[in-house]
Amino acid sequence: MSKEQTRPSESLVQDLLAERRELKVAVERLKLDLADAQANAGGPDPRVRELQDEIERLRYQLASARAEANQLRDERDELRVGIERAVQQLAAE
Repeated sequence: MSKEQTRPSESLVQDLLAERRELKVAVERLKLDLADAQANAGGPDPRVRELQDEIERLRYQLASARAEANQLRDERDELRVGIERAVQQLAAE
């Protein structure tokens, strides 16, 4: 047998090199996927907790503002009634 017959064909070498590149790309993608999965497995995103806290704070602030608005409406209505009485008394005199 000659050396020519024992050497792999050029196309086989190219095929093996292409497969090797594909496998390297697949390994890198899996590493990225694994890193992403590990990052997400560490618990909920801390930004979610911050947003939940902010939502709770805003809900409390909204409830306080509504209560204050209701109180101001009541005071306005009482003042309006008092003014109407005063105007009626002045008109009656």
